Amino acid sequence: MTIRVLLADDQALLRSAFRVLVDSEVVGEASDGAEAVRLAAERCADVVLMDIRMPGTDGLAATRMISADPALAHVRVVILTTFEVDDYVVQSLRAGASGFLGKGSEPEELLSAIRVAAGGEALLSPAATKGLIARFLAQGDADDDGRDPARSERLAALTVREREVLVQVAGGHSNDEIAERLQVSPLTVKTHVNRAMAKLGARDRAQLVVIAYESGLVRPRA
Repeated sequence: MTIRVLLADDQALLRSAFRVLVDSEVVGEASDGAEAVRLAAERCADVVLMDIRMPGTDGLAATRMISADPALAHVRVVILTTFEVDDYVVQSLRAGASGFLGKGSEPEELLSAIRVAAGGEALLSPAATKGLIARFLAQGDADDDGRDPARSERLAALTVREREVLVQVAGGHSNDEIAERLQVSPLTVKTHVNRAMAKLGARDRAQLVVIAYESGLVRPRA
């Protein structure tokens, strides 16, 4: 099945490069966040490849707008970023992005990212981001431990097994890996993940990861 992709980047050269890679799946291009939100609705996009730094409405604001619109609940946003300098990654995930990808990623990684996001999975970078989210969260306010009391309370709704699965998800493990670690079937893991998402109000696995850290269930590593 064709995945409808929208490219959002203020650099026309980058959009052209991504269009060549994605080919027929591209349904539109946007040069700023406001245009990306509008086209996501008009072109019925499944996945938006979103740059953070754009003039006017930036990618972060656009991601929040897409996530807050019930009519765009099916749209998944993948942030395109440069890990070394982009300190908005976790903010993007909190805003509702399904994950992020380095602009220097290989073509197959980009195509895989689109498929993963469209399938509702978390894209915590094919390159190496198991510890990246934790590192960004560890750079939060120095006056607190990064714990969100409201989300800590919501964890009470999870079963013991759902908490165990959530910890594994926060570690960046796939359903198959979690199944092997907990000695259950991948289908059982998927069921626990879906139930945890419903109870915690998460759009996808990426938000589950952020919730796990914000609630204090999982602690950032130094």
